[in-house]
Formats: sequence, structure tokens, C-alpha cells
Amino acid sequence: MATLNTFVGYASSTFCLSLLILFIYRLLFHPLRKYPGPLAAKLSDAYAGYFAAARRLHLKTYHDHLQYGPVIRQGPNKLVFNTATALRDIYQNDQLVKASIYQASQVQPDKYNVFNSRDKTMHRMKRRLVGQALSDHSLRQFEPTLLEQIDRFLKVLLRASETSIPVNMTPTSRHLGLDIIGQLGFGYDLKLQTGEEHRFLTKAIMFSNFRINLCMQFPFLIHLRLDILASLIPNGMRARLLATVEKMITTRLAQPVDAKRDLLSFVAPKLETDLKDVRRSDLWPEAVFFFGAGGDTTGTALAGAFFYLSRNPSCYQKLAAEIRSTFTSAEEIKTGRQLASCRYLRACIDESLRMASPSSTTLWREQGPSGDQSQPLIIDGHTIPPGTLVGVNIYALHHNEKYFPSPFTFRPERWLEENNLARAAFTPFSIGPRSCAGKPLAYAELSLVLAKTLWYFNFEPAPGQLGKVGGGTTGRTDRRDREDEFQIYDVFGAYNDGPYLVFRPRG
Repeated sequence: MATLNTFVGYASSTFCLSLLILFIYRLLFHPLRKYPGPLAAKLSDAYAGYFAAARRLHLKTYHDHLQYGPVIRQGPNKLVFNTATALRDIYQNDQLVKASIYQASQVQPDKYNVFNSRDKTMHRMKRRLVGQALSDHSLRQFEPTLLEQIDRFLKVLLRASETSIPVNMTPTSRHLGLDIIGQLGFGYDLKLQTGEEHRFLTKAIMFSNFRINLCMQFPFLIHLRLDILASLIPNGMRARLLATVEKMITTRLAQPVDAKRDLLSFVAPKLETDLKDVRRSDLWPEAVFFFGAGGDTTGTALAGAFFYLSRNPSCYQKLAAEIRSTFTSAEEIKTGRQLASCRYLRACIDESLRMASPSSTTLWREQGPSGDQSQPLIIDGHTIPPGTLVGVNIYALHHNEKYFPSPFTFRPERWLEENNLARAAFTPFSIGPRSCAGKPLAYAELSLVLAKTLWYFNFEPAPGQLGKVGGGTTGRTDRRDREDEFQIYDVFGAYNDGPYLVFRPRG
């Protein structure tokens, strides 16, 4: 026993001494030692991991920028920037690739999708495939199905209006988004808006994104192979999520390739897919990403738009007047020049995307293994040492007063002004070759839903405490104290609740 105690004591002392030496190096001798930031962040990625677990890393990053300046050290090897110049220097830079920590989002080892593929050649190939399903031509062909799903959404609001039941716009919007992506991606009707069977998907996707974000911000969890984190998704829910995706794929692949104009009609013929083992094909990870990213993010954006419009009556009235004067019937509301002429509608959407971006995180980049290491990496005037992860936090940049005066005020008019500073710092879909391919679909969906809703209904916050859901609470000490700010919970994507609205049919 004495020998064991001696060994344990020796091992503990050695570990503590090694840790002390490591911390001294990171503070005093590390190539990033000159950059300001919280002490804990300089010592360990556990700093970012803690706030990622609390789902408020975006808020902490914003306040760290206020305290330390436009460039902060958020980990031993991480720098976060808060300028439009850095945005361009990072995400439009051929020297940089997605960081290796994106492996946390892989469905299976060595299986990549358009989101997490680091190799530029692989990404270009996957981007071309997915881009075909999301092109303007494809979306025009898909529009009748899109409008059919929006009609279901309007019927949900109509039923609630008959008894003045408040509607929680977060699940309602997410159900719409997932129904749309089920049709666009797989030609499959999930029917979340009309039935209970698949509504578990919203929570399953949220838990999955939470795990991905935690591992990306605290990569040590990946190195330890803490697969136990997957248990954060209840086993039954995770199994149902994977089974649902597989069922959608196999059902669609059993049909002729050209039976529907969807993602698989473009992707399937170009992949060597073993239909007997879909899960192991190259099709599986692509489908999982398309399902989660495409359906869930627009739900957040739409709920945010309803939150800010319902709490800003002058903006609401101005937008309602624009919609009701531009169109003479609901049938006229479709994509095209007439809808595009609604400039205030687009301004409201952009302002909602600024204040409640579907992704409020930092998209990490690093120098690629095949990059020219002889050329220094310059980000906003800073020479970046090799091995450094760099990024811009979307939430922090979207609330930077330099680009957006009164950043916590919902003011769509800022997008109607000649303000290049605001446009240069606006990045809800990222920029560069890795920007979101679903941007045209997101704008089409948001524009059609808001226009049709305002054509048919008037709405306002629910009475009492229910009407406050979605906003912050005065007196909170976790940075969620702004009552007029739609509260986003950063889980790589975003999770939120509310607003609760009461709808009344016009006339």
C-alpha cells in the first residue's frame, strides 16, 4: 500500500509540474502571448468549452471583445477577430482551410459532407452537387411544393386564431423548415406541421449540434474519445433520428432518379452508392447535413423575425403596409420581381438575420497542410503564426457599433441606407467559397412566409408573461438581461424559444 501511495503521489506531482510548465509556456513563451484575452482562455480550451456547455459562448465572446479589443485570444492556439477586414482576410483566403476540429461534425470517421470537408477539391465537388439542388432554376421548380408547405403553416395559424390561442413561433417555424427540407432534400413528406410522429427531430438535431459545438470548442474531448457525449442525445431519440434519415433516403432511392426535383435527383447518379448499405455510402453524411442545417436554421431566422416585428409596432405597420399595397391577392405572392420589389421586407429580414443569426458561433480556419508556409499569413494587419486557429464570431461582429450603430435596436432602415460598412460586416451565411449554399432558399422561404402571413393576419405578442417569452430578463447576470433581444442559445446552430403570438385574420 505504501508503494502504491508513493507511486500515486509521484504521478500526481509529475502531472501537476507538467501542467505548471505548460501553463507557464502558454503565458510567457507562446507565439500568441502578446494577444489579450481572459487568463483562463490563454491557459486552456476549457474556457471556451465551459461557455459552449452553457450555450452562451457568443455572448461571452462579444463582451470579451468589449473588454480586450478587436482581437482576442480565446484559447492557447485560437484568435478571434471582430472586424470586417478580418472577415474577408479569413474567409476569402486561399491559404486557409476549415480547421481539423470540424471532424467533430462527421457522421462517421472518414465520411465528409459539404460542410466538414477540408480538402478544397472534395469540397468543390460536393458544393457543385448540392448547389444544383439550390440553384435559382431548381428553386423555381420547387416553388409549388414550397408554397404548399407554407399553406400548411398558415392553416396552423388560422386554427389557433379561431380561439385566440397563442402560438409559440419557435416550434411552429422549425416544423415548417424541416417539412420544407424533407421535400427539397428527399421528396419526403415529414408532416411535422400536421402530426406528432417526427416532431422529436427538432430536439434531436439540437442535442446533436450541442455535442458538435462542445467538441469543436474543446477539442481535448475528441482526443480523449469521449464518445459518452453522444449519450447527451437519449438513445431512443438518436436512433429514431438516424432511422428517419435512412428511411427518407432509401424511400427516395427506390423511386426513379428523375421522379422529383430534389437533392437526391442531382446527387445520387453521381455517387457510387450501394443502396443495400446506405449508411456507409457517400450519400449518408451529405443527407444528414442537408437535413439538419437546411431545416433547422431557417426556423431560427423566422422565429427571430416574428419576435422583432411583434415588438416593434412601427416596423410591423410599415412592413404590413408594403405587403398589402404591393399585392392584390395572396396568389400573387410568389418569388419574382413583385416580391423582390418589397425592399422593406428584405430590410426586415436582413435586420432579423443580423440580430438573431441562425449561427452565432465562430467558424474556425487554419493554414492548410499543403499551403505555402513561406508566405506569411496576414489577418487584418496581424502576422499569424503557423498552427493558429483564426475566426470571426458572427454574433460579436453583428453587434459591433462600428458597423451597426445602436446594435441592439431593431432598425431595418439601416439596410435602406447607403452604408457600405454595414454590408461589409454582414455575414449570416458566411462569405467566400465556404459560404452557405442554401442562402437563396432561406431568403425565398423567409420572404414568402412573412409576406403571406401579413397578407392574411394581424399579430401581436400574447398577453401577460407568455408574451415575454423569447426576450431577456432584467437583472440576469449571464448577459441575458435585454428584454427586447431575442435570446439565442449557441449550440453551433442556434436554439431558442418563443415568441408567443396571437393571430387574428384580417377583415
